[in-house]
Amino acid sequence: MPAETDRLLYAVDLAGTLFFGIEGAMAAIGGNLDLLGLLVLACATAFGGGIIRDLLIGDIPPASLRDWRYVAVAVAGGASVFFLHRRVEGTPGWLMTVVDAAGLALFAVAGTEKALQFKMHPFIAVLIGMITGVGGGVVRDVLLAQVPRVLRADVYATAALTGAVIMIAVRKARLSPTWAAMLGGTVCFLLRMISVWRHWNLPKVGAG
Repeated sequence: MPAETDRLLYAVDLAGTLFFGIEGAMAAIGGNLDLLGLLVLACATAFGGGIIRDLLIGDIPPASLRDWRYVAVAVAGGASVFFLHRRVEGTPGWLMTVVDAAGLALFAVAGTEKALQFKMHPFIAVLIGMITGVGGGVVRDVLLAQVPRVLRADVYATAALTGAVIMIAVRKARLSPTWAAMLGGTVCFLLRMISVWRHWNLPKVGAG
């Protein structure tokens, strides 16, 4: 079982790194950054949540700084966006939302799974999963001098929390870690996509 969860965590973590690396690079194009700025933003978006997660649970140095594959995947994602920028600039908004939602779901699952491996209480694991999912986006938005999307977007952190809760519940039901990750990630992804489509938002002060 540990070998299965280790492989699952590694695969999901790398996939999330790729998706958020691409998403960060696409945001850099919108911010009119040069090649270096684009790669920095791609890496910051790809690594931000994972580094915060690893520091919180005591896995030091963070995984993305110990394994060259993380850097390679993030840089490859960012570089592909740079060299294909003519096509990327015409990317429809819904596709960018899909990439972002996929990265959110993958990192929410990876963060929850790693917290459980480090014997965190399930409630804390859910919070770690949420932080992992949204952390990179917060770093990205701060570097672009924007209000972080997690504080203003349609059901963003809530989607990560919900996916993490579903994952924990499935694990408690004694289904395999793979099924738990798949179901939790799918719920997170679908909730994020549906919230954008239906314009769902959490209540705001003065709204009525």
